[in-house]
Amino acid sequence: PTVGVFVDGVYLGINAGVVFDLFDLESVEILRGPQGVLFGRNVTGGAVVLNTGNPTEDFRGKFRAAVDGPLLDGGRGGANYTVSGTISGPIVEDVLLFKLGAYYNKDEGYFTNLFDGSNHGEADTKILRGALEGRFGDLMIRAKLDYFESDGDGPSAQNRGIFDRDSFDFAIDEPGFYANEIWTGSLTAEWDIGPGTLTNIFGYRDYTASTRGDIDATPVFLFHSNTTTEQDQISNELRYAIATDMLDLTFGGFYFDQSLAYDESRELRRDLPPANRPPVFFGGGRQTHEVIGVFANAQWEFVPSLSLIAGIRWNQETKDAAVTYITPRAPCSVVAGTCPTGTAPFNPATETNGFTDDVRFRNVSPKLGLQYEFANSQIYGHWSRGFRSGGYNFRITNVPVFNRAVAATGNLFFDEEQVDSYEIGGKFQTQDGSFTLNVAGYVTKIGDLQREVNLADPGAGVVQNILNTADATIKGFEAEARMRVSDSLIVTANLGLIDDKYDSILFDISGDGLINDTDLALRIPRVPEVTWGMGLVHELLLGDSEILTRVNYQYRDEFAFTDDNLGFIQDASNLEANITWVTPLEGLSFSVYGRNLFDEVQAGGDTQVPFGGPNSTGVRRPFADNPTQGTFSPLQRGRNVGIEALFEF
Repeated sequence: PTVGVFVDGVYLGINAGVVFDLFDLESVEILRGPQGVLFGRNVTGGAVVLNTGNPTEDFRGKFRAAVDGPLLDGGRGGANYTVSGTISGPIVEDVLLFKLGAYYNKDEGYFTNLFDGSNHGEADTKILRGALEGRFGDLMIRAKLDYFESDGDGPSAQNRGIFDRDSFDFAIDEPGFYANEIWTGSLTAEWDIGPGTLTNIFGYRDYTASTRGDIDATPVFLFHSNTTTEQDQISNELRYAIATDMLDLTFGGFYFDQSLAYDESRELRRDLPPANRPPVFFGGGRQTHEVIGVFANAQWEFVPSLSLIAGIRWNQETKDAAVTYITPRAPCSVVAGTCPTGTAPFNPATETNGFTDDVRFRNVSPKLGLQYEFANSQIYGHWSRGFRSGGYNFRITNVPVFNRAVAATGNLFFDEEQVDSYEIGGKFQTQDGSFTLNVAGYVTKIGDLQREVNLADPGAGVVQNILNTADATIKGFEAEARMRVSDSLIVTANLGLIDDKYDSILFDISGDGLINDTDLALRIPRVPEVTWGMGLVHELLLGDSEILTRVNYQYRDEFAFTDDNLGFIQDASNLEANITWVTPLEGLSFSVYGRNLFDEVQAGGDTQVPFGGPNSTGVRRPFADNPTQGTFSPLQRGRNVGIEALFEF
């Protein structure tokens, strides 16, 4: 993944299963740009570092119950119920600590499926979590185990060739399903030895998922799909950190190994008489993936208040894959090992199955910067380079296009992506801490940009080509401020501006069969030009109780979703509010909250499909409200209002 997710120091090897309920979360850190000189896994687009709660030295508990849903919007689905609790404390005082947690969510489905009037979006989620921490002088050992299980309906997909993109209307004949089961474990050891701390983090994850979805997003059986994914991984990171008055030094090594298998089947045009229906598509891919890395980073204050920052990483990734083209064939399963693969990139007509191949990538990622500190503030500038590993496409449905790419590059794999990030900025704070301001400007140069180019296809439904499509530049500016206006009021504000452009095009991304200025004029997917927001936190004291009010407004500009810009996500203005009564009973509070109070329509994607309706235009025009044909656009929740009770001790 471009942006890596780390949970309790453990890198998650695939995007699937990354979005989970943020239950018992102790801290979140967002890092921009290439990472990898301070911790194990290297990533190019940044990192999301999540830490769940650790065992505590004294007995503590936290219990929460909440219910929310489309309470103010009639004609939509049902309620969403959540209960959770944690308890932690000592088993042997100052030596052995524990923590236990449980979470349960039952969602009756936020949406109404106009096909039959039923609720859609139903889900059932359970989380069980446990942790033990042992303290033995200078040595600390902490073990965590997490079990996650969730199942429910498939995507609540809107086809914008039929329904208005500014509505929550959709009608699908296949409710679909998903079912996930995830085991995640970590074992962390910290040993104060010599002038620093030696840290080792071992991680394990086992992920299984199956899905069925109505991809045509219509009330007719035109394109339904099934998938199965199995992944397991182990990782180990060992690092040593030293902190002195003038030098902070970290160095270490990282090992990661995962096995991944992906199955997909596609059923198309079941509206036709049986004799005219196309055969079912079967295929997918299986891969083993190994990463070895060593890294070091130093911050040296070579003159008072001015520090030099320098880091470097050496990385090696090895991938061994077996791919079966997703084409009409006899039933088979990649996960079960029954799908055939070919042995050459160009198979004869009697053997159009797939291929097996392996590849190894090696690279060196440096970082260099300066930081100047003064009066509770700092200014900085740095350059860093990162690489996103190449790999294999498990979803090849258009074999001729794939074979042409193989002929052009000489490889069965797509190549690695190089990212150079330049950033200058400052973090400023007044002496009393009442005002803080963070500003940053950055330029990101991307070479051999990796993209999954999705194109509507009447034969396969959607064609997914993973290719190195372009070289690109992204420039941006960010600012965020926080001011304590009074003892009871805090105001926040943020602004983000981004300019993106393609420098050169390596593959036809506009879909017109040519590489020309039309491609260069397109927007890079998932890059909004403008974001901004404001918020406030107010505290009202009422004797031995208080009322806390939080209001936050955030605007996000529209952005392209598909490379040809036919699919896009419209702009959104999101207003959230929370009013909490902290009761006189210590630890007990009640809240009323609202999310997306403007009831803005947003979708998790806008994939173009060849099945449309009365809104279809037949014209290929980027950022058009009405699509060329149809879309698969999974809706996200609209206005959501709820109440919550919280008790902690």
